[in-house]
Order: sequence, then C-alpha cells, then structure tokens
Amino acid sequence: MTWGNRSVLMEFVFLAYPSCPELGALSFLGVSLVYTLIISGNVLIVVAIQTEVRLHTPMYYFLGSLSGVEICYTAVVVPHILANILQSEKTITLLSCATQMVFFIGLGSTDCFLLAVMAYDRYVAICYPLRYPLIMTLTLCVRLVVASVVIGLVLSLQLVAFIFSLPFCQTRGIDHFFCDVPPVMRLVCASSHIHEQSVLVAATLAIAVPFLLITTSYSFIVAAVLKIHSAAGRHRAFSTCSAHLTVVLLQYGCCAFMYLRPSSSYSPKQDQFISLVYTLGTPLLNPLIYTLRNSEMKGAIGRVLTRSCLSQRN
Repeated sequence: MTWGNRSVLMEFVFLAYPSCPELGALSFLGVSLVYTLIISGNVLIVVAIQTEVRLHTPMYYFLGSLSGVEICYTAVVVPHILANILQSEKTITLLSCATQMVFFIGLGSTDCFLLAVMAYDRYVAICYPLRYPLIMTLTLCVRLVVASVVIGLVLSLQLVAFIFSLPFCQTRGIDHFFCDVPPVMRLVCASSHIHEQSVLVAATLAIAVPFLLITTSYSFIVAAVLKIHSAAGRHRAFSTCSAHLTVVLLQYGCCAFMYLRPSSSYSPKQDQFISLVYTLGTPLLNPLIYTLRNSEMKGAIGRVLTRSCLSQRN
C-alpha cells in the first residue's frame, strides 16, 4: 500500500458506537464523567508531588511521571471517542488512525516500562536501603523516565509503520471505538500468520519484557522481606509495594489479554469491553489505588485542595 494522497485521505468507519440517540447521550455523559475524574485525579497527584517537598523522592517522582503519562494516554483517544459519539459520521482518515495508534500504543508501552522502573525503585529501597540515595539519584530517575518514553514510542512507531505498510481490504469498518491494533489488523488483506507473529514480537517487547523485570524485582524483594524478623517490619515493607502490585496486575492483565494472543481468538464485543477497561478504568483506578493506600499522598492532596479552596475564597 502506497502512502500517496489518495491513501492518506482514505477513511475508516468506526462501527462500535451506539446507533440509538438516547444510548449515545448516556454514553457521552458516562465517558465525560470518567474522563473528568481521570484528569482531575492525575493532575492532583502531579500538583501534590510538585508542591510538597516531602514528596520529592524517587518513588513519588516516578508516580508523578506515571500520572503525567496517563493524562496524555487518555487524551489521545477519549476526546476523539466523545466527538464521535456526537457525530453522525464516525470516520477517521488513514493518517489520523496511524497517528492515534502510534501515541496510544507508545504511551501504553511507556506505562508498562514505568511500572518496571517503579518495581526496580522498590527493589533498591528494600534490598539496599543504605545505598538507596546514592543509587537512585535525580539524574538516574530522569534518565529512566526519558528512556521509558523513548523506548515506548520507538517500539510503537515501528509496529504502526509495519501495520500501515500492509494492504487493507475493501472493508473500511473498524469494529471498535478507536484505532487499536487487533481491530485494525482484521482489515489487513495479506497472509496473516507472518504479520501476526511480527505484532506478537512487538507486543512481547512492550509487555512481557517489562513484566519479566517486575517479576524479577519482586522475587528479590520477597526474599529480602522474608529475612526481616519483625512482623511489623515485614508488613511495612510489603505495604510500600501493595499499591504498585495492584496497578501492575490490572494493567498487565488487560494488555496481555489484548495483545499476547492469536488473532483467531478475537471477539469484537469482548475486546471492546477490555479496551474500555484499560483506556478508562486503569487510568481512573491508578490515582485511587495510589492515594487510598498511601497516607502521605492523601495528606498532600488534601493540602492542595485546601490551598485551592482558600485561594478561591480570597
């Protein structure tokens, strides 16, 4: 498939949106509410970490970076979903579809790598507490975050360039809400086995490799914690990891289901639901999980909200 003017202007049609106006209005209100909560929660985390000096530590720096990525990640697709709900023609050009997929997959991959970085941070904090300030310097933290973003976007760019170099069938209907890999790959008119394997390799690098790093980090953490004689000490060590582990299981469970499987198991309705979970559910739950299970974050966010209320009254 050539990327001439005709190909770039080619349009896909999204088929997953409700046709009933009442259901469409209800969907718009629901998605708008969830999106507002996602942006508000993650912005509060970023502001709290920036303004509270006691939170200027590597763990919270990575958490703030994760929240920043979540804001961008949802902004790639959710406003477009809201616009499509209101429009009668739910179309997207081939170039716009490719661009959306690059940033959606790239930022999703960045999420996975950041979770691996956060697991490494907990490993150093628990296994080498005395050397922690010397190892986890600000320079290293910045490099790890930048590397996560760059690797995620590079992997995504290569994957999307490969997918959109393939010939598409005459059918232009995407049975989904946005341009994700599985539904777009269903429109490819070519030998599916080789292309499916190529996508699987890219997904493995973006999902399975970070998960392996997380598993390795936590195996060392568990071994170190079990050596602590005090039950209170073990509980305190595990409590610093519980929120992160909850987010990891939620994020990787959905991603693995969507991308680390053969296309023969593709089910449009099921995949649409799962995609909504990791597009809206995970970014919404991340701030809740990290704040409800962390007294420092709850206190910092409370002070941010108090200052905001006082400034509005003045």
